[in-house]
Amino acid sequence: MKAKFIFIVVMLIFGSIGLFVKNINLSSSEIALFRGTIGSLFLIGASFLVKQKFSFKTSKRNLVLLLVSGAAMGFNWIFLFESYRYTTISNATLSYYFAPVFVMILAPFLLKERWTWLKGLSIALAFLGLLLVVNPGVDAGIGTYNHPVGIMYGLLAAALYASVILINKFIKNLSDFNTTIMQLLTASIVLFPYVLVTQELNYSGLGLQSITLLLIVGIVHTGFAYLFYFSVMKKLKGQTIAVLSYIDPISAVLMAAIILSESMNFVQIVGGIFILGSTFISEINWRKIRKH
Repeated sequence: MKAKFIFIVVMLIFGSIGLFVKNINLSSSEIALFRGTIGSLFLIGASFLVKQKFSFKTSKRNLVLLLVSGAAMGFNWIFLFESYRYTTISNATLSYYFAPVFVMILAPFLLKERWTWLKGLSIALAFLGLLLVVNPGVDAGIGTYNHPVGIMYGLLAAALYASVILINKFIKNLSDFNTTIMQLLTASIVLFPYVLVTQELNYSGLGLQSITLLLIVGIVHTGFAYLFYFSVMKKLKGQTIAVLSYIDPISAVLMAAIILSESMNFVQIVGGIFILGSTFISEINWRKIRKH
């Protein structure tokens, strides 16, 4: 029960990140850079306090995979944060949750997994849901949005996150904790020259609010969240993790509605249910359910 509670808290933390990012007065690439840097340094420090050992030693093959996946993770954040700027948190979150769908599409080709009619149905349901969510005429209640552009950024972020998931399948003899730290460090290393070239790097006028929120995103949403996430992963069943993971997108939509007064019309809500439902259907072990 304690492990479930911790996992639920982690999902709620992940679900709230959009509320913080929207109020940081920095570019998406700068937020991503600081998130990776602060988060990785926090986890390296935490590794000395918990029973998780961190080491830079790994194979050359893993280093190449970590470099590629770390870069994908960094730019995945940039696209996600850009999505928050162009559309509502609800739309950004639902389009970002297309990542499992991309994994389902690519897994048979890259991981030699079998196609099933259930996965085909899930993919079709997800695309139908996306068509319903993409509704430029919806009144978000605040600000001026360009929903198609925001959703496009969300889908790009989802595609990059799906690539991280798939690349991780090929990383061998490295713990999830070590993999995450090295990917965060790699993301920071790759993003630094990108930010250096594209941004002015003048933080003299950065307000206390933005600094505080940036620290929260780096320490809480990245450091603490990943630390607790991996601490309870092995204590929970895969099916439990799959079901509880839906707290992340659902809480993001609810918090955006309650705190930011963002709204979704009925058609978009149905679309969101289709997107989330598609991955839920694909993850359920129907044979096991029938036996019970």
